[in-house]
Amino acid sequence: MASRIPVVKTYKLFIGGAFPRTESGRVYPVKSPNGRTVLARACRASRKDVRDAVVAARHAVGGWSKKSAANRGQILYRMAEMLEHRGPEMVAELVRSTGKSAASSRRETQAAVDRLIWYAGWTDKLTHVLGSVNPVASSHFNFSIPEPTGVVCTIAPDEPSLLGLVSVIAPAIAGGNSVIALASEKYPLPSITFSEILATSDLPGGVVNILTGFRSELALQMAKHMDVNAVVDASGDANLGKQIQVESAANIKRTVLRNVEPSEWFQSKVESPYWILDTQEIKTAWHPIGL
Repeated sequence: MASRIPVVKTYKLFIGGAFPRTESGRVYPVKSPNGRTVLARACRASRKDVRDAVVAARHAVGGWSKKSAANRGQILYRMAEMLEHRGPEMVAELVRSTGKSAASSRRETQAAVDRLIWYAGWTDKLTHVLGSVNPVASSHFNFSIPEPTGVVCTIAPDEPSLLGLVSVIAPAIAGGNSVIALASEKYPLPSITFSEILATSDLPGGVVNILTGFRSELALQMAKHMDVNAVVDASGDANLGKQIQVESAANIKRTVLRNVEPSEWFQSKVESPYWILDTQEIKTAWHPIGL
């Protein structure tokens, strides 16, 4: 019997709740850790794909930000449930694509589930903890409350590829923003598998969009885009971070640099309500005191 040629999967982008192929038609091979085997092919997203993702995110952010905080928390919890349910699949993806042991991959997957749950719990507490009633020298009530900044682009680290991605997405969407996430360039497969999990959760289409490709081609396009409100860079590339800050200045876009070592993504320092606040705007309202 002739030997069978295996069918290598081509992973697609995740934009607007759907899985389109890249507009450019380009893909790149994702190889095993030893470089000998082509595990799959990933889409090499283009500038047009970035623009499409921003359109989807802008369309989604209005409805997402208007949902009650409790409902957003329920949806993040559902995302965690789906990741937990498909945990063995994610562990296997991490093992084959990163070369980690099964135990290490299981630890990362469980940490990603716990990270989603942690931020889910903050959705209905954020305003109370980070907002305030301000003393003023007039007959008014003065309130300061955090509100989502809008469309946020996040750049995930290479290591840990899954937990790093989840840890930059979760605080942004917990606060009511929509996200365009650029997956790990070196280990994209866990991120794309995570997008397939998101598609089966309660998350509305367009709230999270995940692109694969080269940071050198896409990160600065995200920073330049005039309809992006903030960029969160966790790539660990200091030179790229500086370029993002320069390009973001054109429309006074907020930039946040996450200088986190690979081992630190598992620690409590990454679980902070201030990571939510980083992509929030503080709005202040005055109200006259009635007689």
